[in-house]
Amino acid sequence: MDGNDGGNGATGALQGLRVIELAAIGPVPLAGMLLADHGADVVRVDRLSDSGLGLGLLPRFDVHARGRRSLALDLKAPSGRVALLRLLASADVLLEGFRPGVLENLGLVPDELLARNPRLVIGRMTGYGQQGPLAQAAGHDLNYIALTGLLDAIGPADGVPVPPLNLVGDYGGGALFLAFGVMAALFERQRSGRGQVVDAAMVDGVAVMAGLFQGLQAAGNWRGERAANLLDGGAPFYACYETADGRHLAVAALEPKFFAELGRHIGLDPAFLAAQHDRGRWPAMRAALTAIFLTRTRDDWCRLLAGTDACVAPVLSLEEAPQHAHAQARRAYTHPDGVAQPAPAPRFSRSRPQAPRAAPQPGAHTHDILKEAGMSPAEIEDLVATGVAR
Repeated sequence: MDGNDGGNGATGALQGLRVIELAAIGPVPLAGMLLADHGADVVRVDRLSDSGLGLGLLPRFDVHARGRRSLALDLKAPSGRVALLRLLASADVLLEGFRPGVLENLGLVPDELLARNPRLVIGRMTGYGQQGPLAQAAGHDLNYIALTGLLDAIGPADGVPVPPLNLVGDYGGGALFLAFGVMAALFERQRSGRGQVVDAAMVDGVAVMAGLFQGLQAAGNWRGERAANLLDGGAPFYACYETADGRHLAVAALEPKFFAELGRHIGLDPAFLAAQHDRGRWPAMRAALTAIFLTRTRDDWCRLLAGTDACVAPVLSLEEAPQHAHAQARRAYTHPDGVAQPAPAPRFSRSRPQAPRAAPQPGAHTHDILKEAGMSPAEIEDLVATGVAR
């Protein structure tokens, strides 16, 4: 067995959930993957041509597209939209990530979709939301997190803000809030029997994630400049340090008892331990820690500090992470088609999803999916012959 694979008869917590995902980039694929990982039947409606949509990856490397079935369909063609409507008639969820108004321009108006299938939950993912002055503006993760105040807080004190990959906007404020919103709407449907539209905007999700820092600022406990606070690299006991081999350690000894533990094991001057939160001592404390950590290699430090509460971890590369002993023990990675990638999370005491399947080729399941939607062989062949389906 691999990852969270429960072996024969394994079922995920979302088995029986039927999801239609209109192919998109960024947060929508991750949200779809989360649902598919836990047993939902996710059908991705791919474009006939992937030009400009994906990252140019072969399906086996497109991790966030794993676990789906694929239907390649031209939604600009009337017969393509009719085919999609047949699918939506029995679906639980529709996921889409178009700019506001695009779905409507395709003739897929949410109110009309809900009239056809009152139990449908429509998850709409955008950067700026369905309404507002910026609703129609183009943008990406970096633009969205810039508006929330978080980007301004990330980076060195003497430099410009640093993009935190696309983890904060696309995935944190986007995919996770989209998935949460969909599941919340499904829970509410149990009481009302009715679906609804979920307006998930990355600027909204990231703003919620920034709540702690808004509170700290309001209380006067957060400085406006970068790398000047407890959690932004300003504190020398919550920072990364280079080691003798040019690698790095992540030091997160925030609480005094953990900082004292760290200090005892690495030989830090006890005077620093008593003055942990004296900002005037932070420059000297950082210099001392920098000098100490340069005396051993990263892995030597890890061996020395293993089993302690010093709150120190090696900064691993993406290649190293799956090989770490803890990841191995928890079987935290799986290998569909030979490609290392994270196993489904979180874990459940009873539900055991099958190990994820690699992403399909666009259109790999077109015939099967349309047949399940009630279309006849002749109707399916007509769609293929006219170039509406592939």
